[in-house]
Amino acid sequence: MMSIAARCGALSPYLQASKHTVQGLALPGAKELVPAAAAPAGIRHSHTDIKIPDFTDYRRPDVVNPSKSSQESSDSRRAFSYLVTGATAVVSVYAAKTAVTQFVSSMSASADVLALSKIEIKLSDIPEGKNMTFKWRGKPLFVRHRTEKEITTEAAVNIAELRDPEHDKDRVINPKWVIVLGVCTHLGCVPIANAGDFGGYYCPCHGSHYDASGRIRKGPAPLNLEVPYYEFPDDETVIVG
Repeated sequence: MMSIAARCGALSPYLQASKHTVQGLALPGAKELVPAAAAPAGIRHSHTDIKIPDFTDYRRPDVVNPSKSSQESSDSRRAFSYLVTGATAVVSVYAAKTAVTQFVSSMSASADVLALSKIEIKLSDIPEGKNMTFKWRGKPLFVRHRTEKEITTEAAVNIAELRDPEHDKDRVINPKWVIVLGVCTHLGCVPIANAGDFGGYYCPCHGSHYDASGRIRKGPAPLNLEVPYYEFPDDETVIVG
């Protein structure tokens, strides 16, 4: 019969295992123990085969040296940042200006529409004391060649007595010519020229009377006849619009 010391000596290969290995395992139903050296090891690898990325090519030359203080290159880096920011701001402003210009241009009237927005009238075709009607922007346009008597009468009107106070000289460029839209300011009817109690215009719809300056003098209309923008390129021509 083996002594205890002999038995321990026989089992020593199985009991002495490294601290990095799994101890010997006794398999169920087996008569012998599996040596510890045959057991699987739990060694953790450090993955030293992975290459660390190198970004040296993407760094500025003045900051490549890791031993150099970043304060030494702060001025140059700050100047570079200001330059990039300024250039970005200039490009952004120019792009915004271009976008706004294109947007506004798209909303502007085309050349054919602008051509229809103006009308050129030969004044020599309108006798003194008469009124002619033209179509402008879908509305009637009255052009009146006033006599000296009409000019004097309208200039002497007391504007304090008018419903819509406006002096005659503020409604005409050339006293001989009165240019107004032929649309009653009451409900939009077309007045009759050289008619009414004041010798100017009379609206047959509701009885509004205008004088020879196109100012409301009697009836329900609240305002004077509208004066459009016009100019005289010469003594014989007027351009409205």
